[in-house]
Amino acid sequence: MKNKQLFGALLVVFLIGFSLISWHCAKKEDSKDERLAGLKSRFTNEDITLPFDSTQVEVFYAKYPKLVLYKKQTEAFYRKNQFQFIWFDKKGRKETADVIYNKINNLFEEGVQAKIPYKGVLDALFQKESTKPNIETELLLTNYYFYYTNKVLQGIDDSKTEEMGWYLPRKKQSYVNYLDSLLLDPKLMDKKEQLIPQYYKLKAILHKYREIEKSGGWKAITVPEDFKALNAGDSSATVAQIRTRLFLTGDIDKDSKSAIYDESLQQAVLKYKRRNGFTEDKVILPKHITEMNVPISDRIKTIIVNMERCRWIATDITKSKEFIVVNIPSYQLTYFKEGKAALVSNVVVGNALNKTVIFSGMMSYIVFSPYWNVPKSIIEKEIKPGMARNKNYLAQHNMEWNKGYVRQKPGPKNSLGLVKFLFPNNNSIYLHDTPSKGLFNEEKRAFSHGCIRVAKPKELANLILKDDPNWSPEKIEEAMNAGKEKWCTLKQKIPVYIGYFTAWVDDDGTINFYKDVYERDNNLASILVEE
Repeated sequence: MKNKQLFGALLVVFLIGFSLISWHCAKKEDSKDERLAGLKSRFTNEDITLPFDSTQVEVFYAKYPKLVLYKKQTEAFYRKNQFQFIWFDKKGRKETADVIYNKINNLFEEGVQAKIPYKGVLDALFQKESTKPNIETELLLTNYYFYYTNKVLQGIDDSKTEEMGWYLPRKKQSYVNYLDSLLLDPKLMDKKEQLIPQYYKLKAILHKYREIEKSGGWKAITVPEDFKALNAGDSSATVAQIRTRLFLTGDIDKDSKSAIYDESLQQAVLKYKRRNGFTEDKVILPKHITEMNVPISDRIKTIIVNMERCRWIATDITKSKEFIVVNIPSYQLTYFKEGKAALVSNVVVGNALNKTVIFSGMMSYIVFSPYWNVPKSIIEKEIKPGMARNKNYLAQHNMEWNKGYVRQKPGPKNSLGLVKFLFPNNNSIYLHDTPSKGLFNEEKRAFSHGCIRVAKPKELANLILKDDPNWSPEKIEEAMNAGKEKWCTLKQKIPVYIGYFTAWVDDDGTINFYKDVYERDNNLASILVEE
């Protein structure tokens, strides 16, 4: 009897223990299922949840060292996804893998000139179907994804752009997180919102110019040794060459082969000059012929260089209600309001020794009838030598000492003119008026010590303060000519972007080329080839 009781008690204990163990295992299995379900939810129902050995990442980079640049991003992505295969599902290699492969094969269209590492290995992968997950294929595809985003969407490193004097805000984008979205929707890769609109306009022109190059490009225009100028109505063999040249780039609709400098060609010359930074008149000088003779290969290089610069620009800069853009090579300022150009003005920028810095700031103040606080460098290099030669130098220039520095008093002869626009920055750069109005008519306008002189300062002030009832056009005019400094604090700060683009496409698809005033293009082009 005692044995039966003992056996019964042991049986109860066993059943309770078994139930607890079963409950614990079930809970553990539920937890695992929930984790796996979480992984699956990010992708599709066809995805597999097969992890791979994380130590294989090191093995991969030992075999493919040229891809080590993307190791940090690759490891971050797989840690986030618990080292699961992401390029394969139950059917085999995913459609997204083909998207990446096609993008890599078409980097040429994106203006990328760098040699693709291990391209033969990549090609071999896609010459056969892949039905089973393969760790080497998996990691290759991830690395080529980061290779593509680096070359096409991100551009060269921040450190290199800063070495070239580019301090505009760079685009901030996690391409680790973007890959998750791309795996769900491969079509995201073709969306044009990934870069600023100018990039895609330049890309279209790149295709057009490469087609011209394939057809033989354009021949150099020859002129007589004593060539000086061509005027409207002149007849010359050179005129026929110019007509053919401008027909190739779309400046004239038809190449009649005529050697007479007629009205249709005159209009084409005006268009050509407009988009190449020349004074718009009908006289053709040797410098215009020289510009037309720039090889198409050089034009293509310029387009590619400026596509790269577009990669550095944050895509949200154009979303501001109003903003100001200064393009140094075009010597032009554009004030945008509600997405449209409200004002375009010629500007004067820094000379080769006092380059205007490429950066951005927030315009906060407008100063009417400003003092000019002369920079210490100008005091040492110009003011003091002038004073040594002429004891009345300061008085003659309407200047005075102020707290150990020299400043120029307000007035029409003040070097800052009648108004300045401040966006506080460490570069001591701002926009301002000038008494030297004649310089705005020059083709090359790099004359300043670094600040930016504006040809239409009153118009700019009126537009900025248009919605401020305290500042009517009459009050602005009065303040500009009061001879007494007066500050206006803007109710809404305005972003100001100072950029450097030697090629720019207008909204109508017209390509403009500008002189590389600070000689930056060749340096960037060489880096892009090395990359």
